[in-house]
Amino acid sequence: MHVRSLSVSATVAMWLCAAVAAHAQAPDGSAVFRANCATCHDGGASSRAPAPEQLRDRTPESIIAALTGGAMRYQGLSLTGAERRAVAEYLTGKSVGADVQVDPKAGRCTSAAPFVGVSGGPAWNGWSIDAENTHFAPAKVGGLTADQLPKLTLKWALGLPEATSAWAQPTVVGGRVFVGSQNGTVFSLDAKSGCVAWTYVAKGGVRGSVNVGPRPGAPGTFNAYFSDQKGYAYAVDASTGAEVWSVQVDPHPLIRLTGSPALYRDRLYVPTSSYEEVGKSPTYNCCTFRGAIVALDVANGKVVWRAFPIPEAPALMGKRPDGGESWGPSGGAIWSAPTIDVKRGLIYAGVGNTYSGTISQPGTDAIVAFDLKTGAMKWSQQLAPNDVYGCRSGEPNCVGEQGPDFDFGASPVLATLPNGKDIIVCGQKSGVAYGLDPDHGGKVVWEYRAGQGGALGGIEWGIATDAEHAYLPVADQNRPNPGGLHAVKLATGERAWFAPPPDPLLCGQKGRGCNAAQSAAVTVIPGAVLSGSFDGGIRAYSTKDGSVLWQYDTNREFLTVNRVRARGASLNGPAPVVVGGMLYVNSGDYRARTGNVLLAFGVE
Repeated sequence: MHVRSLSVSATVAMWLCAAVAAHAQAPDGSAVFRANCATCHDGGASSRAPAPEQLRDRTPESIIAALTGGAMRYQGLSLTGAERRAVAEYLTGKSVGADVQVDPKAGRCTSAAPFVGVSGGPAWNGWSIDAENTHFAPAKVGGLTADQLPKLTLKWALGLPEATSAWAQPTVVGGRVFVGSQNGTVFSLDAKSGCVAWTYVAKGGVRGSVNVGPRPGAPGTFNAYFSDQKGYAYAVDASTGAEVWSVQVDPHPLIRLTGSPALYRDRLYVPTSSYEEVGKSPTYNCCTFRGAIVALDVANGKVVWRAFPIPEAPALMGKRPDGGESWGPSGGAIWSAPTIDVKRGLIYAGVGNTYSGTISQPGTDAIVAFDLKTGAMKWSQQLAPNDVYGCRSGEPNCVGEQGPDFDFGASPVLATLPNGKDIIVCGQKSGVAYGLDPDHGGKVVWEYRAGQGGALGGIEWGIATDAEHAYLPVADQNRPNPGGLHAVKLATGERAWFAPPPDPLLCGQKGRGCNAAQSAAVTVIPGAVLSGSFDGGIRAYSTKDGSVLWQYDTNREFLTVNRVRARGASLNGPAPVVVGGMLYVNSGDYRARTGNVLLAFGVE
């Protein structure tokens, strides 16, 4: 039997073929969706799952990939191949295997300057410009100050290949921009023009930032390190994109790596998270995942140590009435980049909630400190006890009400006070930010309520600090009045100023995905804080009083250097990156309003 070649993996193509043969009458995609998917995807503003209209811009192949090997793979187990295909075509309005005209040579550099390494000029390497995760770009590196912002103009735009989410924060090193994408393509671009020097395709979507460092045993050569949504970490040649090594960090079937790895000397520290909290089927044996930091040898990717916020491995706790198994304790996902404390020889992680078990584990909803060399836990400061969220109420491993889902999704910041003492500043989905003492086991020095908090609320993806203040963006996207930006004094946690949510919204009428939530991480430069919003705006606020100094509306289509059709929409997740007088920002988010464009601004 002749089968037309499809733009999916060989495995997916095989079951699609079998499904077509087995079902003369194709399933009704609308009916399949209503019966199996609508409960979450039509769940309104409080649901984490994208609404059907937000999935419209996806390819049917990406829906199938999610149902077979991605976030929805356990939901997909209950569907036949024909049903998965039918729901994918129903949601996207496109046929599986439809031709997509993309010129692989479009946007390629014709005479790109060679990659000059990590010491070749100003750099933003990894999640933050520094190991302490301050997200502060001084003028000597960023090359941009508040008074220059009104002179910014768009220099170039890159269209990302999956038109649903621009979810990775760029890295700028040696005159190149390194950035991942939702379909797994990692780009190396010329920082000034945006032309494509090379691409590498990972096994899963690449959401974390790329780190660039010297290759052991090969003087003058450099590797680019990153991780993906299927649990793999990679090292590729930073000049050419050729693979050096790739390893599976964790074999758990619902593993995902959202947080950016941290690179320090000869170790790559990879944080792990999972889909298990929300991405499981009704028959799934919940829950067996434990978050961790995994230290890899940069020379070969071998595991040096593995450290868990929950020390006890999950064990069988009982049987459900349907015969399924209940496991615990579990959870403790690490959603964000860990923070390096060179002076104390520690690495800090912000940890999420417990998934299952009879109690909330003390290392969850916490800031945890591990020994940099051995991974031994040195201390843990839990800031939201009794938060078991993810198991099903009534099961043997799930006692009492579901917790409030108060993860630490933002990286902790190691900041220095005006008196020279250090403080750890951290923001939580509870809406509360804390100042912790790193010399006394994370003792709380101050706390400040910035938002109301909740599953989609509070402080989500990242804060920033300068010499005087911590800057706290508020999501609260499931609340009546989402958004807002707070500045608090580093030493005391007292409010310096508050910038209310933007109004009117750039995206028009309020609704799901079109609101003022500021869940994306922020960046501070001399005199200004840069913050993205669900309304599609990137704004610069004065560090003096919170007034808006500059605004850019990303809600439109862009002419791209690689001829991929691209548009901006909601900003969520990554922060703006400022290097060498340029500002780089990704626009478009699959959880709100979809988009797929990387924008680069410079000063006229």
